[in-house]
Amino acid sequence: MKNDNIVSELRELIRILVRHLGFLEKAEALCCGVSIGQCHAIVEIGRSGGISLNELAELLGLDNSTMSRTVNNLVKQGYALRETDASDRRYIKIKLTDRGAESYKSIEGGMEGYFKDIMNAIPEEKRDQVLESLKLLDWAVKARK
Repeated sequence: MKNDNIVSELRELIRILVRHLGFLEKAEALCCGVSIGQCHAIVEIGRSGGISLNELAELLGLDNSTMSRTVNNLVKQGYALRETDASDRRYIKIKLTDRGAESYKSIEGGMEGYFKDIMNAIPEEKRDQVLESLKLLDWAVKARK
């Protein structure tokens, strides 16, 4: 019975946390004028400096057709561009334009500040425990896939 309560509490806490973070993502995505999916793509392209469509799709857990539509929209809106690799013309790298780089910096800056505030709200002696618990939770979720 105790295990059922723990499972229920875990489920409820994650549901609430995801909901809170979902609101954050929506607010942050509106700041740069793109959808949440595009926002995630901009961040991953920005972090990598340049990435293939397949790598981006895998990183975001999307199929190639969905990722292709997202990238097409980013290109049309002037946030990203496709660049052919000089050594292998079949390899297309997706990079951010200046506009995309500005959005990336804005998104990352906003998120950095937000999570800094969250971490500062956690008692200092509990911060390592929170990070360790989140890493363990991430590992457990990945192990279920």
